[in-house]
Amino acid sequence: MEEPGFWDNPEKSTKMVREAKNLKDEVDTFRKLEQDYEDIQVMIQMGYEEEDASLIPEIQEMMDQFSETLEKMRMRLLLSGEYDANNAILRLNAGAGGTESCDWCSMLYRMFCRWAEKKDFKTEVLDYLDGDEAGIKSVTIQINGENAYGYLRSEHGVHRLVRISPFNAAGKRQTSFVSCDIMPDIEEDIDIEINPDDIRVDTYRSSGAGGQHINKTSSAIRITHYPTGTVVTCQNERSQFQNKDKAMQMLKSKLFCLSRRSRPPRLQESGAT
Repeated sequence: MEEPGFWDNPEKSTKMVREAKNLKDEVDTFRKLEQDYEDIQVMIQMGYEEEDASLIPEIQEMMDQFSETLEKMRMRLLLSGEYDANNAILRLNAGAGGTESCDWCSMLYRMFCRWAEKKDFKTEVLDYLDGDEAGIKSVTIQINGENAYGYLRSEHGVHRLVRISPFNAAGKRQTSFVSCDIMPDIEEDIDIEINPDDIRVDTYRSSGAGGQHINKTSSAIRITHYPTGTVVTCQNERSQFQNKDKAMQMLKSKLFCLSRRSRPPRLQESGAT
């Protein structure tokens, strides 16, 4: 950080400062665990030598705090995938089930937002489409926080809800489906070639709460990738160019994830002859 020209590129320098802080936090946590472990051993030894049972509650409290910190450290070490530390882009799409699925989609949206709030993560709505009668047809949100993608990647797939629908006058049980797509927010340029002939870029007016600019111009962007059928949208930025850049970044992240999932599993070499 003390090298000349380090701060000339604010985006790169900010990223390196954040990474350095995360590494320092991990080292500090590990050292604290070591110190806490030694303190617990000393307290236990002191209790045996003095035969003082009054130290037991204090030792138990120290052990509980140690276990909690150790579990958090273990989770951070488990989230060591290539893009686990990145922010996450989450998209929910209501499937079969009509208004009931739209309502289920809105419940999932609130659930993920509350989870992010509990983790002190920041959320940003990139695209939002209301249901015809209630709920949400589709929504795309970006969740910013340390290891956001690592925590959320297992949520990828179809979420199903079976309940007696409040939207069914006959009071029958109904099954609803919502697809959940999780992508890492890869800030650096991904080495993925996209043929301009393979995509269609559509512009439309943003939905949701408006202002002096939004909703009055066709600034929202929808990009369709023909070979894979992938569709990405972005409407949160005020400029059409910013929305297009963000949508292209999302498309590259999505295609990158698809290419990773389509790779055959690597076979482990065996030492047997």
